[in-house]
Amino acid sequence: MKGSIAQLRKKLSGILFLLNERQRRLLIASEALALGYGGIKTLSEITGISCPTIRRGIKELKANNKKFKGIRVNGGGRKKATDNDPDLEKILEEIIEPDTRGDPESPLRWTCKSVRNIADLLKEEGYNVSHQTVASILHDLEYSLQGNRKTKEGKSHPDRDAQFKYINKIVKNFLAKKAPVISVDTKKKELIGNYKNAGKEWKIKGRPEEVNGHDFPDPKIPKAVPYGVYDIGSNTGWVNIGVTADTAEFAVNSIKYWWEKFGKKKYPRSNTLLICADAGGSNGYRSRLWKKELQKFSDCEKIKVSVCHFPPGTSKWNKIEHRLFSFISINWRGKPLLTYQTIINLISSTKTKTGLKVNARLDKKIYKKE
Repeated sequence: MKGSIAQLRKKLSGILFLLNERQRRLLIASEALALGYGGIKTLSEITGISCPTIRRGIKELKANNKKFKGIRVNGGGRKKATDNDPDLEKILEEIIEPDTRGDPESPLRWTCKSVRNIADLLKEEGYNVSHQTVASILHDLEYSLQGNRKTKEGKSHPDRDAQFKYINKIVKNFLAKKAPVISVDTKKKELIGNYKNAGKEWKIKGRPEEVNGHDFPDPKIPKAVPYGVYDIGSNTGWVNIGVTADTAEFAVNSIKYWWEKFGKKKYPRSNTLLICADAGGSNGYRSRLWKKELQKFSDCEKIKVSVCHFPPGTSKWNKIEHRLFSFISINWRGKPLLTYQTIINLISSTKTKTGLKVNARLDKKIYKKE
């Protein structure tokens, strides 16, 4: 208690002489309320302000009138730039929104709409305002910093909805028969080494992970090619880490490894397999090598393989994207992928509250580019 009183005395001694009489009274009353029983007497002894004065301050604080009472009279203080020149807002909007105003010659149409650039253009128009004033006016006009939003999908095929319904129907039929349904895709290639990885991790303040300043493309730098297999029915993932190229042979071998390691054990009585994949890439519908390698796999394992390709531009609807890859990215955020083993450990430790489990392996086979 003595320590807190000493700290309070030190705090008040550094501020009271800057306040007027009413401000001092209210501040001391607030501190007295915070201390509770005996607070009025304690604050009176510390500051020399009488107890009746502190009680008066407490009454003022407890009053229902919450309206702020400023020092200046109403209407006092510096006027806003828009008060001095009502046309300033209109001129500012005409400058910042050339598209909506239909002005293709506007100087800001092809430059960054920063407050400093806007302020410079206003000065050319005869308005001597600072960039802080521009920011304040934009805020009053309900402008804010905006990024791009991915919403425009382009022209949609008239049968697009029917395509998704068909894929969904096929998946449900396979799952109802306890047959395996997998979603496959290649995750973004990653550089191996002490390179920046997007995201943030909790660390001691001022001690960020130090990584290389540059990550320029270099064929000598090893890369990881993660090909994922997500088992929709069992909510499990499998990632095959390639070291060369993302080819159709690599994609099918990844599926083959999953089947031999997990699929056979999980679905011992099944003689069919459904693969949901994107329309392009190593597992694209136009790739002859993809079809050839799938046929080899089907013949070797004596299993009927069916493939459902999502329409172009709809890869985000592939289950693996938001049920496996997204959680892998979250798990390794802010961590440099120093070695292949680091990647395998981070992928294998990925889990979710819904029970997702992931396994990974390193595929050292050299795959020739198609």
